[in-house]
Amino acid sequence: MEFTSKLFGRVDVDEEKVIEFPNGIIGYPDYRRFTLMYDIDKSIPSGLNFLVSLDEPAFLLPVVTALMVKPGYSPIFSEDVQAVIGKLDAFNALLLVTMTIPEDITKMTVNLNAPIVINTDTKKAIQSMVENKDYDIKYPIYDFLKN
Repeated sequence: MEFTSKLFGRVDVDEEKVIEFPNGIIGYPDYRRFTLMYDIDKSIPSGLNFLVSLDEPAFLLPVVTALMVKPGYSPIFSEDVQAVIGKLDAFNALLLVTMTIPEDITKMTVNLNAPIVINTDTKKAIQSMVENKDYDIKYPIYDFLKN
């Protein structure tokens, strides 16, 4: 499938790389089909990916794997998560957190309270609030990334 992304230009995406969000994402319930992309030509932090909407190519979210910025990250989800995207285990669960990258990058944060959970077997995903209350919505990561 070919589409044009605001950041990446004209891109050909293999259907196997399409991730479906049956419920959309928080704040954007109509955006349901995404793909993960990265740009090796840009000077961006290692591990930074972009969740690019195939429904609205101008919409993308910077994301990183949760464990990259928060070792020991162990969110607890309601049973609804697996009902939507399928049974999860240590081998098929990919946890991503959305990043906020302001002009002053020293104030960069991630949202540990509402991660994106992708079932790599079913290619379905959900953004869900975690049940444990000890994870911040704006967790600072600049100092962690610069080390």
